[in-house]
Formats: sequence, structure tokens, C-alpha cells
Amino acid sequence: MKKQIIKILTELRPEFDFSQESVDFIEEGMLDSFDMVNLVNELDTTYCISIDGVDILPENFSTVEAILKLLEKNGVK
Repeated sequence: MKKQIIKILTELRPEFDFSQESVDFIEEGMLDSFDMVNLVNELDTTYCISIDGVDILPENFSTVEAILKLLEKNGVK
């Protein structure tokens, strides 16, 4: 699942390397609020889930691990 998330992120913003685990995507300017909305849409479609609006917070999209936890919270295994 980690590789799929990195692939989705790379398709959204190909100019960045999302495989770096210690980088905060939001703090480093790799993702902005518009990217987060697009990412939510792509995650919803890819994993057949519906991420709740209250979960669309920068900290849930700051790293691949944070995105994995968000997906797990929404029932993705």
C-alpha cells in the first residue's frame, strides 16, 4: 500500500520525491490544500472509501505513514 500512496502522490506532484520518510510534505511545501483535496479524491477512488471531512487535516497528509494511518482508520487493510 505504501508504494501505491507514493505513486498517487508522485502523479499529483511529479516534481517532488515522496519516498523520503523523514520529510513533512506540508511543511516542505510539497502539498498544499488543493493537493490535499485532489489526494482525498484519489484515495477515495483507489481504495473505495469515503474520507470524512473532519479528517481532512494537514497532519493526516504530512507523511506516507500519516496517510497510511488515515486509510487504516477508514477501513483499508
